[in-house]
Amino acid sequence: MSSALGSRGCFPTGRHYPGIAHLIRITGEGLATEWDANVPILDIPWIAIDTETTGREPGEHRIVELGCVLFERGVVTARHSWLINPERAIPEESVAVHGITDDDVADKPTFSAVAAEIATVLGRGVPLAYNAEFDRAFLLAEFERLGQPDLLPIARPTVWVDPLSWARELQKEHKSRALGEVCERLGIRLERAHRATDDAEAAGQVLTAFLRDQRVPARYGAFIKEQKRLERLFEFERVRWR
Repeated sequence: MSSALGSRGCFPTGRHYPGIAHLIRITGEGLATEWDANVPILDIPWIAIDTETTGREPGEHRIVELGCVLFERGVVTARHSWLINPERAIPEESVAVHGITDDDVADKPTFSAVAAEIATVLGRGVPLAYNAEFDRAFLLAEFERLGQPDLLPIARPTVWVDPLSWARELQKEHKSRALGEVCERLGIRLERAHRATDDAEAAGQVLTAFLRDQRVPARYGAFIKEQKRLERLFEFERVRWR
């Protein structure tokens, strides 16, 4: 079940909440115009997101758990979580990863039943996820199944902040950049790996830790620009060595 978000009139920058995320406009650089490119990224609220699913293909598989954690100035101020009935059996190999069974979700709402609630939460800040493309793709697929295009921008308001892109650079001397191992190296506790709210919160804490590194740009626009450069570099190397 989701937890209630405290009533707040505006962000720490003094700017009002965007309300619903389809009001967030995107610049050519993928920045939400509610925040100037020169604003410190710590002054912008983040919605850390994690999904647990029935498999790895968003076109075929479904979300069984969604966690969203609101960070303000690097501090958790609200947590939301949903167990979701995927309307299909959960394969044993997926249960082995996250531990969520068919019985656990049998009496839970479908995604369509909680989509509006999820959309409102997603609109409360800049989205953040570890290996963001995975979670973004699954959310987009779920909203597309609803056939409600007015909800689609809520799932993709801007470039998603992705701590994994930074882990590949800042911890490149290490072979693994799995979330659990990155957390361990940073001294961040992750007690229930592969449960959505725990993983989402850990991802936000990883970003908070990385922002203390002088190699990481502090300003929103510069941060996103450098993240995109790192992602292009990683993709180039991945294709090169394929």
